[in-house]
Amino acid sequence: MNLAVKDIRHSLGRFALTAIGIGLLLMIVMGMGGIYRGVVEDATLLIERVDADLWIVQRNTRGPFAELSRVSSSLVYRAAAVPGVESAREFVYHTIQRERDGTPIRIAVLGLSWPLDKGDWVELDAGRPLRQAHYEMIADKTLGLGVGEKIRLGKETYTVVGTTSNMISSSGDGIAMFTISDAQAIQFDTPGEAIRLERAAREARGEDFELGIQQPMILDNAARPSSQLPAIARPQISAVMAKLSAGADRERAIATISAWRDVSVFTKEGERELLLKGSVERVRRQIGLFRVLLTVIAAIIMALILYTLTLDKIHSIALLKLIGAPNRVILGLILQQALILGVVGYGIAYLVGQRLFPLFPRRVILADADLIQLACIVVGISIVSSLLGIWKAMKVSPNEALA
Repeated sequence: MNLAVKDIRHSLGRFALTAIGIGLLLMIVMGMGGIYRGVVEDATLLIERVDADLWIVQRNTRGPFAELSRVSSSLVYRAAAVPGVESAREFVYHTIQRERDGTPIRIAVLGLSWPLDKGDWVELDAGRPLRQAHYEMIADKTLGLGVGEKIRLGKETYTVVGTTSNMISSSGDGIAMFTISDAQAIQFDTPGEAIRLERAAREARGEDFELGIQQPMILDNAARPSSQLPAIARPQISAVMAKLSAGADRERAIATISAWRDVSVFTKEGERELLLKGSVERVRRQIGLFRVLLTVIAAIIMALILYTLTLDKIHSIALLKLIGAPNRVILGLILQQALILGVVGYGIAYLVGQRLFPLFPRRVILADADLIQLACIVVGISIVSSLLGIWKAMKVSPNEALA
């Protein structure tokens, strides 16, 4: 019979508790890598899914995801006129926090360029895409909104017509999709009292203006909504997405847009790289540091456990030496126990993780490459951890069996 297996059966309870402890520790290491994968997936989700070759943002910014970007809504027409551009769409993106049934709810608001974009590219779990220009929305299931439910945002009430999964912002908030006009109405919503005060301020400024004194009828415009005043620009958008036609010269289109003094232009790959090297980079470093620390801690714990198990077998090891057992038998005993402990711990980590990770508030994505890498690390720390027990076993004298 294999000595390692026989010894494990002899102290099965201690070995089981040790394997569970190691497994839970490895599950955390496994989860750290999965959380990082989830953060990257969430951060780049819109960039990957939205069909855009170029992102046109405010000059000298890295928007619209890495930082705030504001451009004129008329930019979409300028972009559409660039040679090689097949279509240009408006893009509005911002985050809001409201209260629903006494509970705070954070929503990443995405404005779809209606009527060109009705959300047909979104993979829906239930419901349908947008069919009208106002008062409809598509919500991620993490927001807890079902098809047919209504939510009041700003001065209007919106109905959920479709639900989707895994549409999460880089900060972990569920994404809700509206038309551009509705997204801007939510973003620039102003309380009624603030509107009244602004109109009064306009009238006061007009009374001090020479033209207002000469033509008093102009002051009547002060009470009109801002959208009806030609001197006040339309609400700004976050960016413009441009799709190039097949065979178009991308570099020429980029050079043309880059010559404009009010905007910067990034490719899809460039926008993704900017995002990953920004906020996601710090998350990657922090999670990487925790993974290294937890791996070292797991190795130390395994080494101490194997050393303790070796101490409990001092008399048996001495007896094996006394009857002439070669050193490789003793080495195999300790090394095999270390490997079995590591393999069982890894299996527990994977099985428990499959149950617990879906309950985490952030997505945990277990990639095959990460699992294989962690398996190799576990084998490595199992071998390294056994060295302390092997060192102690080699120092045991056969005479100790007679003590």
